[in-house]
Amino acid sequence: CPFQAMEREVIAALGKGEPDEIMSSAFKLKVTREDIHTLRNLRWLNDEVINFYMSLLVERNKKEGYPAVHAFSTFFYPKLISGGYRAVRRWTRGVDLFKQDLILVPIHLRVHWALVVIDVRKKTIKYFDSMGQKGDKICETLFQYLQEESREKRNLELTFSEWTLRSMESHEIPQQLNGSDCGVFMCKYADYISRDKPITFTQNHMPYFRKKMVWEIIHQQLL
Repeated sequence: CPFQAMEREVIAALGKGEPDEIMSSAFKLKVTREDIHTLRNLRWLNDEVINFYMSLLVERNKKEGYPAVHAFSTFFYPKLISGGYRAVRRWTRGVDLFKQDLILVPIHLRVHWALVVIDVRKKTIKYFDSMGQKGDKICETLFQYLQEESREKRNLELTFSEWTLRSMESHEIPQQLNGSDCGVFMCKYADYISRDKPITFTQNHMPYFRKKMVWEIIHQQLL
């Protein structure tokens, strides 16, 4: 049965072995066994796993019938905060953000992950946090970034009044019930949103999602 074969592969990947063995390599990224082990239940996901998963989403969305998606690396937002627009100006070489439907920005808040989704079609910037925290300032910072990018790359001003910035309320999106699943919540928000699907999962799906992500990363394809 293919499901059992998949299960065996996942168990093997999460099991013993050389920590620096490369389990998957694509998108100029490498994921080691040690990285994969952050997908064990109740572990915090690391940057490598999140960036690889976001790259898989972008890849999938190149197919017919999906919104065009650009995902920034987890290292983008800290760089923007510390160095301003100049520090990240070259991060979009060869990418026209304004031709995308959705832009995903993973936000690393020291011990927590959240997600900002910029919907270029609807002119919205929304903050998704599985602990219900507010990210209005973060949305404003990203609007300012878009504004600079628009001036720099196409000599156009964005009109602030045309855009809606907001933090999703805790009753609107699934919330985590432990201290360790924020990274998985963030990845799955991104997955559902990039399929234009309502976000219907719950905390109960986390152990399954973690295993599924192990398989998807090793095989470099989303199920």
